[in-house]
Order: sequence, then structure tokens, then C-alpha cells
Amino acid sequence: MSTKTLGVHPSNVQQARAWDGEEGGFWAANAAQFDAAVAGYHTRLLDAAAIGHAERVLDIGCGTGRTTVDAARRAADGFVLGVDLSSEMLAVARRLAAQEGAANVHFVQADAQVHDFGADPFDVAISRTGTMFFADAAAAFGNIARALRAGGRLVQLVWQAPSHNPWFTGFTTALAAGRTLPAPPPDAPGPSSLADPDRVRAVLTAAGFDEPAFEAVAAPMHFGRDADRAFRFVTGLLGWMLTDLDETARSRALADLRTTLEAHETRSGVWFDSAAWLITTRRGDVTG
Repeated sequence: MSTKTLGVHPSNVQQARAWDGEEGGFWAANAAQFDAAVAGYHTRLLDAAAIGHAERVLDIGCGTGRTTVDAARRAADGFVLGVDLSSEMLAVARRLAAQEGAANVHFVQADAQVHDFGADPFDVAISRTGTMFFADAAAAFGNIARALRAGGRLVQLVWQAPSHNPWFTGFTTALAAGRTLPAPPPDAPGPSSLADPDRVRAVLTAAGFDEPAFEAVAAPMHFGRDADRAFRFVTGLLGWMLTDLDETARSRALADLRTTLEAHETRSGVWFDSAAWLITTRRGDVTG
């Protein structure tokens, strides 16, 4: 599906091409490993959402559907809508819902920044590391606020700064092969875009949400049953960092990555510490 057909905000075209292209395809093919990586946060997110049995739930950036299907289990007499930019990831999500008998789930390929969610408001919106990739956070959260009823809840899990996430700094340092990589702008879509509570607070309140609460949470992340599997997974995820390296530098980067992964290998797999923000807020009576 083209970005024009999909209905993408102009600022989000690049993200749509990535997620509905090779990047989304990789996530779809490795859905189980991605779910395993963040499994330590999964229940915390759903518990914080406090989903009622008859509530309407919106899952933003639902990916391959694990959060959507588990939310639907909690909203057994309600309804859950999962939205994502990736057609391949949504195909996996639909299969998962069918396999687990989640009849109260629907998935839509959509850009949450501009999608019309209809006149029937949602009680709660959730996102497990999906909101960090908005190209225009103000537009996205304003649209999400309009999709919620007054007093409706928004609960999202986002990464804290790289300095609190050894998995991120370990991988990127290894694959940098001695290069000093420029830091992206703080508001650029990516893992750190919502790491600053002051920025998040300003964006959410401007979009019509109440003052958000930030809970610092931490959990080990699992990247594979052993260093070999983790190496294949991480190079597939971050292989783009190697594209402009010559053969010598590329060999060094891959060797450094393998060393880093082997240093974190245990009998139960390859584990790295991580830290995230669990952000909760409610839609006010008036949205921007």
C-alpha cells in the first residue's frame, strides 16, 4: 500500500516507508524475539492501563499484536483497535488474534497522526514503545486525544535516555567502529524522542492531556538464546549502521558487537539492562 493510499501525515512519510518496508518486514519476521526482548515491561504496561472488561481500547503502534490481543483479553466484553504503519506486522497480528481466539480485536493500517478514529470514543489508549516514532508528536497526541473520551486514559511505555540503556549504547558503540556518530535532534523520531520528561509534559499538555505522571521502570532485555542468535538478530536490526564502512571497519564493528554480546551471555540467554518511562495521563475536557 502506498503512503498516499494509506493516508500519512506529510511529516511521517519517511517513517511509513520504513515501517511498511524492510524495517517492518524484519520486525514481522522476528516477532517472537521482539516480544521476548521487552517481556519484562509487558504486564506493567497493561496493569497501568487498568483496562475494564467492557472498555474500548486503542493500541497505538501495535506492531505484531501481542499488546493488542492481551488487552482484548482484559476487555473481554469490550473492543480493541490496533493501528500500525506496517502491513507485514499487521498480518502477523491478525494471525495471532485468530490463533488465540480474540474476536473483539480489529487491526487497521493507519498513521495515528492523522487517522480518523470515528465518533465512538475510546476509554484508554496504550502504546508499548510505539509513540517514540511519531514524526510530529504534537499532531499525533492531539489526534489521539480527540479519539479518547473526556477523562480517557493514555498509557505509554517509552525508553529513557541512552545513558540508562546499556543495550542501546552497547550495540551502537560497537557498530560505530570508532566513529563519532552525530546525535539526532531531540525531537527526531527514534528510541530517545520521548526520553525527556519536560518535553513529553509540554507536548501532552498542549495536546489536551492532563499533567502526566512518569514512573521509572527497569527490566532486563533478552536478545537471544545465545550469542550467535543475538548476533544475527542485532545485525538484522542495526545493520544499516554498517553500510558506509569499508571492509576493515566493518569487520571491526562486527567483532566488537560479538564481544559485547558474548560478555552478556548467560545460561538463559543474552541479557542487557534497560530503563523506560511508564507515562500515564488523562484527556482533559478540551483538546487542542
